[in-house]
Amino acid sequence: MRIAVVGGGISGLAAAHRLIELSRDGSQSFEVTLFEASNSLGGVAETRQIGEYLVETGPDMFITNQPAAVNLCQRIGLAEELIPTELAYRGSLVLRNGKPVRIPEGFMLISPAKVWPVLKSRIFSPLGKLRMGLEFLVPRRKESTDETLAGFVRRRFGKEAFDRLIQPLVGGIYTADPEKLSLKATLPRFLEMERQHRSLIVASRKQATARESDGSGARYGLFTAPRGGISDLLNRLAEIISEHAHTKTGDAVAAVSLGRTSGYTVALQSGTRQEFDGVVLALPAFHAARVLEPPASKEVPEESSSELAALTDLLYGIEYSSAAVVVSGHRLADIEHPLDAFGLVIPAIERRQVLAVSFTSRKFPGRAPDGHVLLRTFVGGAMQPEMLEHRDETIIDIVRKELESILGIRGEPDFMEVCRYERSMPQYYLGHCERVARIYELAKAIPGLELAGNAYSGVGIPDCVSSGEAAAERISNWWSGKDATE
Repeated sequence: MRIAVVGGGISGLAAAHRLIELSRDGSQSFEVTLFEASNSLGGVAETRQIGEYLVETGPDMFITNQPAAVNLCQRIGLAEELIPTELAYRGSLVLRNGKPVRIPEGFMLISPAKVWPVLKSRIFSPLGKLRMGLEFLVPRRKESTDETLAGFVRRRFGKEAFDRLIQPLVGGIYTADPEKLSLKATLPRFLEMERQHRSLIVASRKQATARESDGSGARYGLFTAPRGGISDLLNRLAEIISEHAHTKTGDAVAAVSLGRTSGYTVALQSGTRQEFDGVVLALPAFHAARVLEPPASKEVPEESSSELAALTDLLYGIEYSSAAVVVSGHRLADIEHPLDAFGLVIPAIERRQVLAVSFTSRKFPGRAPDGHVLLRTFVGGAMQPEMLEHRDETIIDIVRKELESILGIRGEPDFMEVCRYERSMPQYYLGHCERVARIYELAKAIPGLELAGNAYSGVGIPDCVSSGEAAAERISNWWSGKDATE
């Protein structure tokens, strides 16, 4: 069976690798071709050496309690290279009236697991703390309809908790506006916690106790990265794929068309056309829609044509935000703040021009030379899209002023670079789960077509790995069923 995997980011690499694994076990045989429009594989994730700094321009770590990425590392011989976060700096900061303040110990993204650290915190006013404490008494929501993440948090913990802490924490993950995000699509576990325990604080305390008893530790201990950076994972996958499959880089896929009876034609912008039995589209949703619409062949069956039209409409409906990351290296002697945490998030109500600052070399060793620190400053996103209209030089100037004001960073940096990510982060707005369910339903009705990527069921590296591998397994199952009927 000839399979085209379109898209060489982590989802596409995971899909191609899983198809190779399924071929190795002897039950099926796949001839895989991986297409990537750019000249290199890996998508937005990239590790670069800048002087003595090891710089991540995309994601710099992944979570371990979602096992897909860790399991993949084990299967490709990378498990021994995974390192934990630095114990000495575990924790995060939030800006409060222009000053960094430590986030209370045990705060699980949108719910505290410990009461006393919240009571001692300078983040919240006495009235804000009282309102958070009343969460014990807030009843379960009776309606079954989708709810925005912002609405859920304010209903349970009040406006101040949302504005001062939870908005920047959640907004930083999705570079999004929580007023529009679907709770069910982004953080469904908190919805389930409310259903099971009514109080999120009660549920969070039980989960924290369970983690302590099984030795898994605090939230910051749940993250890992390869010793040499995220590109170690991507490069290892690319090596395996290049040995067992075909790769085509530097030539974008212009169209994927479905034949009248079976099979697909993949047309490249260079004019080359190739035939395949099945296709995995591991692309942003709007790119997947573009290559599927309109069908290149007028001989496509009418029912498939209508399904493709409905599918592309739904794919185009998934909105994206753009962001930029400014990576920079500094001498510790030029910084007033001790940087005694993994990073800083900034609430929208602070009215700053940056979203967050990651102290990358505080998370993992080997990221910066002795006496120096590597920072990644985030700008733009759904809350500040106008920032991406500036030139790189203007963004760097803005970031330097903000870093000086917030962290007391002065002097000339060792380097500063802007990495732009246009329409890179899908926005899981209200109704996203229903949209995705319908997308998969329509795709299932089109034989041999599968979708993968961060547009559907999660934006982290483990989510992308799961998405790519699941798409490969669905292709395999479809082909097995097809063989059985022939």
